[in-house]
Amino acid sequence: MTIDTFDGTSVKPAHWNLGSVIEQLRVSREATHNIRHHGRVRELPSRDALTTIVNGLQAVLFPTHYGRPNLTDESIDFFVGDTLNTTLNRLAEQVRRGLQFSALEAAPDEAALTLQAHDITRRFAASLPEVRALLVSDVQAAFSGDPAATSVAEIMLCYPGTIAILYYRLAHSLHRLGSPFLARLISDIAHSLTGIDIHPAARIGGSFFIDHGTGVVIGETAIIGQRVRLYQHVTLGAKRFPSDEQGALIKGVPRHPIVEDDVVIYAGATVLGRITIGAGSTIGGNVWLTQSVPPGSNVSQAQMRND
Repeated sequence: MTIDTFDGTSVKPAHWNLGSVIEQLRVSREATHNIRHHGRVRELPSRDALTTIVNGLQAVLFPTHYGRPNLTDESIDFFVGDTLNTTLNRLAEQVRRGLQFSALEAAPDEAALTLQAHDITRRFAASLPEVRALLVSDVQAAFSGDPAATSVAEIMLCYPGTIAILYYRLAHSLHRLGSPFLARLISDIAHSLTGIDIHPAARIGGSFFIDHGTGVVIGETAIIGQRVRLYQHVTLGAKRFPSDEQGALIKGVPRHPIVEDDVVIYAGATVLGRITIGAGSTIGGNVWLTQSVPPGSNVSQAQMRND
């Protein structure tokens, strides 16, 4: 018996004593791997497919920036419709796969999952005009908030914060509609691309701007108001994780900050716990903050003052 390798060569298992290793790996998989349930293999959502889907959605939302070149007034609607139809068909299949891992039943009904996936996809499509309006406000905030920005095209194509927010807006819509696994995968793809980690369950208002962006973390239960600006390496995180009597972490408890309207948080600031940053406040660079501050506050490393 030989085993074919990825580079086209073959090796005999006995040469590496692979027989025992393969057997032990099989036993371990059967004991712990949750891909198999009652003899049925559950298909994982595909990261490559989701990347293609998001690229298609980008082109649908902003065809002149992310779509095909040389689109005309006569052809743009056809391009949007054709691209959206293809993209939604792909999305429905990925939603179906993701729902298999969210279902409460050990062996959920496949027909019911397919119907649910199509319903989520249909409602997601209906949300796209609202998503686009939010993204337009985000781009406008970046253009007005960064003196180095020379054009909207530059912001759309060159700013990692814009890309991360676009992925977040799409992922948040899917999360809200009942596809949390897929939403997490999309947010993780954005994290890999930009170094910005935004949980899709976080609630973020319009005109949101992340400048530079690398290292920004926004936790699951964070709430961010309108016209908020963050700089690189800002963390909106949890201070502690409550557990039950058995020591297991309690999921879904509000544990991340509430950032009200018109707040600016500068580079390296860490804001932890379910605290409130009052409207119009400025949080200075490298501040470690674990208590609420009233509206209009200016917080620096060594002091806090309320103007």
